[in-house]
Amino acid sequence: MPLSRTLGSITVTALTDGEGPFFQPRAEAFPDATEAHWREADRRDPGAVTADGRWWLRFRAFALRTGDGPVTLVDAGIGPADAPAASWAPVPGRLPAELAAAGIDPADVRTVVLTHLHSDHIGWAVTGTPGRPYFPNADYLLQRAELDAVESINPGLPAGLIAPLRAAGQLRVVDGDTDLTPGVRALSTPGHTPGHQCVLVGTPEERLLLTGDLLVHAIQLVDPTLPYAHEQDPPTARASRLTLLQTLAETTTPTTLATPHLTAPFTPLPPPPAPARS
Repeated sequence: MPLSRTLGSITVTALTDGEGPFFQPRAEAFPDATEAHWREADRRDPGAVTADGRWWLRFRAFALRTGDGPVTLVDAGIGPADAPAASWAPVPGRLPAELAAAGIDPADVRTVVLTHLHSDHIGWAVTGTPGRPYFPNADYLLQRAELDAVESINPGLPAGLIAPLRAAGQLRVVDGDTDLTPGVRALSTPGHTPGHQCVLVGTPEERLLLTGDLLVHAIQLVDPTLPYAHEQDPPTARASRLTLLQTLAETTTPTTLATPHLTAPFTPLPPPPAPARS
């Protein structure tokens, strides 16, 4: 059974589509990381490093449901065997089976929030030939900045993803922070891609941040300033990561991170580092 967390009336379920090694050495993925960074990151997330020092990562989507109502899905995994991520990710993914285990039919999904358009986050969005939305009743929510930059992210996406969603009348474009349902809000966090977004679930007692690729490895919790080699705009990604994590950490409401790629799907947000002494 997939793991889940409940905040008030909202249940957030982690759906693992697959797992496997990253396609390049992790030192190349985080070129500014020091040995001290890696030691602390491996202490926090030992499941993310293999015996021979490779980065082992999970590929997840998350389902949000209030009671037995309609489902909001955050991201769409690595996809089937012919998905865009097939050149590097461990396809085929198992998201359909994960949804079934969680009691969710694809027809129950009414919103799919695509945090960004990298291939390991859109795999089940559109499937088959010709491409059709896998979730037939869902609006697919995308930031306008992401849509405007689609060619720079992947030249195949206008025809392979955007056109089928538009033809089905299922593409919803938003500008900036957007309320989705009571207690659920999309947050604009550009940098990893031009229109990257996170999703914040909040109650008066606690919050849960579905990070997308705001951070991709525990090393960016050890030091949120560390750039990741596959960020399109590293300075902007750094500012988004620092601003949001610090804002959440400095409030009294506890926050949990729901991450696509860390070993544990739900990770408490660590407190901000203590200020350096003069």
